[in-house]
Amino acid sequence: MTPLDEANLRRYYDQRAPEYEQIYWPRDGQHEWELGELSRQLRYALRGRRVVEVACGTGWWTACAAHVALRVTATDASLAMLAEARQKPLPPNVELLARDAYDLAALEGEFDGGLAMFWLSHVPRARLRSFLDGFHARLLPDAVVYLADNVYRSGVGGELLPPDEAGDTYKLRRRADGGRHRVLKNYFSQEELRDLLAPGTSDLTVQSGSWFWSATYRLDPAP
Repeated sequence: MTPLDEANLRRYYDQRAPEYEQIYWPRDGQHEWELGELSRQLRYALRGRRVVEVACGTGWWTACAAHVALRVTATDASLAMLAEARQKPLPPNVELLARDAYDLAALEGEFDGGLAMFWLSHVPRARLRSFLDGFHARLLPDAVVYLADNVYRSGVGGELLPPDEAGDTYKLRRRADGGRHRVLKNYFSQEELRDLLAPGTSDLTVQSGSWFWSATYRLDPAP
């Protein structure tokens, strides 16, 4: 993924912000049920915790976490997405901040919960380990992390392009206004997710449905 690809990804989400939540409109009964399961799992995992959220987008999942967490520090690199989130009636335990998901070191506060919804698929495979290491570095030992993202379904979310030399896949997507974008979108098997998320963690649970996968785990205590 080149700097141009990263800039295109950010521009895509800036432009898509007003229409973004259409992805959560139920497509069928299974889609609606799985969305409900993600919400239930998230609330169970992060109840009573001080949560840092990466790539919060419009705040859809931020609001879900805020109902059960002590506080949520929700971050995103897209100012347009954060503007959408700020229009929501989020409770006072939520703080919205403009931050790069790959550079959380200067983020203030201590966190015993981590959240990243529909973000891992936008991380280049060559940066997955460094992203997770940086994310985990902002969390206390024994923190709980909840992740979720899409399962590949043919014909949904644009045309999937063949993998490039780095193993990354992209989708050609069309916005409501007719604009087209080439967007990084990687998909993972359950085995890939377990291999990626197991180092330095315990109690790892990976689940996969027809539309979404989810993963919950706990960071190992400091040695």
